[in-house]
Amino acid sequence: MMTVSATGVLTPPTVLPSKPWFQRPALQVETLVLLCVGFLLLSGNGPFWRAALAGRGWGLAATWGFAVALLTAFSAFYFAFLALLATRLTVRPLLSVLVLCTAFASWYMDHYAIYMDRAMLRNVLATNVNEARELFVWGMLPHLLLLGVLPAALVWWPQLKRRSLGRALAVRLGWLAAALAVGTASLLLVFADFASLMRNHKEVRYLLTPGNVVAALAGNALGGVQRPSQPKLPVGEDARLGASWSGRTRPVMFVLIVGETARAQNFSLNGYARQTNPLLARQDVINFPHATACGTSTEVSLPCMFSPYGRIHYDEEKIRAHESVLHVLARAGFKVLWRDNQSGCKGVCDGLPAEQLDDAKVEALCAEGHCLDEVLLQGMEGVARDTQGNLLVVMHQLGSHGPAYFKRYPAVFRQFAPACQNEDLSACTAAEIVNAYDNSLLYTDFFVSKVIDFLVGAQQQYDTAMVYVSDHGESLGEGGLYLHGMPYPIAPEVQKRVPLVMWLSPGFRRSFNIDQECLRTNAGAEVSHDNLFHSLLGVLDVQTLAYDKSLDLFAPCRPAPTPVVALNGLEKAH
Repeated sequence: MMTVSATGVLTPPTVLPSKPWFQRPALQVETLVLLCVGFLLLSGNGPFWRAALAGRGWGLAATWGFAVALLTAFSAFYFAFLALLATRLTVRPLLSVLVLCTAFASWYMDHYAIYMDRAMLRNVLATNVNEARELFVWGMLPHLLLLGVLPAALVWWPQLKRRSLGRALAVRLGWLAAALAVGTASLLLVFADFASLMRNHKEVRYLLTPGNVVAALAGNALGGVQRPSQPKLPVGEDARLGASWSGRTRPVMFVLIVGETARAQNFSLNGYARQTNPLLARQDVINFPHATACGTSTEVSLPCMFSPYGRIHYDEEKIRAHESVLHVLARAGFKVLWRDNQSGCKGVCDGLPAEQLDDAKVEALCAEGHCLDEVLLQGMEGVARDTQGNLLVVMHQLGSHGPAYFKRYPAVFRQFAPACQNEDLSACTAAEIVNAYDNSLLYTDFFVSKVIDFLVGAQQQYDTAMVYVSDHGESLGEGGLYLHGMPYPIAPEVQKRVPLVMWLSPGFRRSFNIDQECLRTNAGAEVSHDNLFHSLLGVLDVQTLAYDKSLDLFAPCRPAPTPVVALNGLEKAH
């Protein structure tokens, strides 16, 4: 409607701009960070809160006071850390990454009861494409969408208020000071309980997400662990073949099978009720029922078991910085070959011949991006025929790597049924999970027995021997735990106890003067991965100052030769 101005001029009506049906809120950067921190601590830390509040009655005011104090303290400290990094340009990408990381980590921690420490993060980063594909299951999508993708998208919704540089610095410093004060005060209110929790259950810190992920990343990046590009420091530079080699006419072929995720408790050779080792039971093997792993993951155990340091002198930096026993044996004159059906040798075989066979094109054994372990025997006849001299072959199995146990064996080995046929273990019953796992051990039994049969056939050319030992064990739901990788001090025995089996041909035993019955008698003792380095050197009579006879499993069963002395020009044995 037209209006008449004071001067009598007609003017059109004023048109007010229409408001949108919704309006993006305007927030300060600090407010957005604080909201996001609160969301992460409440939505992505179920395992932490369950562990921190375990044994406390929910009807007690002290329980709620402890929980609120911890939530306030961690929110304040998380905020203070992020406030050092968050600007108008960086805050949204930073928070989006943290939200998505927390959603991923919390799902795996919730479903498999894992702890996100440095070793576990290295496992994640070292996982190859095929292994990673098996860990992405449809059941995780609702969790990721609701607690990851949607919140990460919402981080980009609000507008961020602008300030001058001086005012922004003043406001940020004020927020930081307030956060540190509130966090410290909240923690002091419950300090006795908090100190007790951290002292008695140090592992709880590996459950606080995303701080655990950030700390693990920083620890692996800055922790001084040997980088692959750096040369290994030498071990056993004085290595040479011992006196028993002087009169030898036949070379040696020694096969070391590194199993994957096989736990000793499910080996029938160790007394398990199910017959998971029917073929090895018929072979002339020596079984060690009480063997302990150096770690609970491949990333830790594999470098450790080939190292002179072992678990007893465990030092991750030294282990990764130094050569392995394979380098010592190569220096002494062995041809060393690493054959892998998994994710590599983790630095153990650096600089030595290696064959990666997990993507081999063997139609009968390889499908869906992975190969069955029999692929490790493919071409061994040619290796044995072409090698001049002594040969040591390491076969690194795919073994019983979870959670897709059902993919580790062909259909003919599906003897224990019904077996879990899903990568998402939550979709299977406890019995189905155990059935699938035991079927994978049944196939490992077949594979190891087949390696022994190959070595029996190779005796025309070589003195042959074999050792099989797994890298670590596995949890199959006991106590709510699945898979492996728990921090070693709190890991259950099923993740630390591993099978250890030996087979020595008659020619090998004779040539190295080994008493097999003595070995069998001593096999009931407690042994560990720490014995491997020194036992390999001892059984193959490689002399070096790096060798420790007290850790050589063969030493008590290898009688010393009778000394010979000269007497009046005549030789007399004593």
